[in-house]
Amino acid sequence: MADKRLDKFAFFLPNTFTAMNIGCGFVAIMFSIQGEFYKACMFIFLGAIFDSVDGRVARLTGTSSSFGEQFDSLSDLISFGMAPAIIFYNRFLIESGRVGMVIAFLFLLCGALRLARFNANITRVKSDYFQGLPIPGAALAVLSYILVSLDFEIFNNLYIAIPYIIFYALLMISNLPFPSFKNSDWVRKNKRKVLFLVFLIISSLFIYEQVMIPVIISLYVVLSLGYTALHRDKLQGVFDWEDSEGEAPEAR
Repeated sequence: MADKRLDKFAFFLPNTFTAMNIGCGFVAIMFSIQGEFYKACMFIFLGAIFDSVDGRVARLTGTSSSFGEQFDSLSDLISFGMAPAIIFYNRFLIESGRVGMVIAFLFLLCGALRLARFNANITRVKSDYFQGLPIPGAALAVLSYILVSLDFEIFNNLYIAIPYIIFYALLMISNLPFPSFKNSDWVRKNKRKVLFLVFLIISSLFIYEQVMIPVIISLYVVLSLGYTALHRDKLQGVFDWEDSEGEAPEAR
């Protein structure tokens, strides 16, 4: 009897983290409607933490399931697609009329397409690279721009904000490879350096999160694009699944 209860709890636990991710997205939207953009962004970042935990908990407890995968995708669409689009719209585009609605919707649409493609190719995509920028990364990039705009007036400019969100929307549906670091030889051989780097990143976030979050996200994107440009031959055909199938990835 006790074992059955433990099994139910183990199944319930990862889905609880997924539900909390959805809750963070919902609360973030409510705060953005009230003009509390800093709080809205922080709740999305909290949701990203929950999103990174639910899959790992499911694997640790042996409760991974098709239901969990679909539930996770729906939560990602809400917290990292719908919520960032609405928050960005309320911050920058609310006075732009239909044009602003279309731009915000474009981000949501690209996020939905990114998740649909991921689910369709889940057994074929290689685990060392993401096909296109993952939707949590795009969401964090968009929200980090909002954080910067709260401190620096120069970023409250539609001629900067609009190309920025469109750029990250298109990155999600691109075929550009973004490193996932899951099978990185450098990470395996330099665990102490990686641990120190993680500690340094976390410390910097505590010191000045409104600048460090944008810096970290921007560095990842810029370095990934630079790596792709310099290693075109090596990465050519990385998403060609006709000849071979890759491992299923662990995160979106």
